Amino acid sequence: MTTNTRVALSSDHAGIEMRQAIAKHIAAQGWVPVDIGPTTPESTHYPKHGEAAARLVASGDCRFGIILCGTGQGIMMAANKVKGIRCGVCSETFSAKMIRQHNDANMLSLGVRVIGEGLALEIVDAFLSTQFEGGRHATRVDMITALEGQG
Repeated sequence: MTTNTRVALSSDHAGIEMRQAIAKHIAAQGWVPVDIGPTTPESTHYPKHGEAAARLVASGDCRFGIILCGTGQGIMMAANKVKGIRCGVCSETFSAKMIRQHNDANMLSLGVRVIGEGLALEIVDAFLSTQFEGGRHATRVDMITALEGQG
């Protein structure tokens, strides 16, 4: 585990309960959850929550980010607009491992209307426990990063 054990957690209104379960789960493993809300069930806009978590990760304040919305797709799209973010939506553990191992993903997005809590926790574990392989994958990640400066 890196020295920065902080994990940004955010969601829209649909993801509050699962986000709180994830926070408790990762805290028990030694990670420091930085839960930035929301805390009330009123309808809210997922782009602002994806961006907020992504900014914490991009700044280095948090090592990773885990974000949630109904499908995981919209909040992931918002997070990926922040320079330095590589976020993928996962609904099974294999992809969660691969986005870390091959893409050096620093954020994970989950769809609360797609998967249940048990599977979500397994996906989170796979994501947080997998290391980036580097090598030929570093070249590809560099190519992805280079796209950030293009219009």
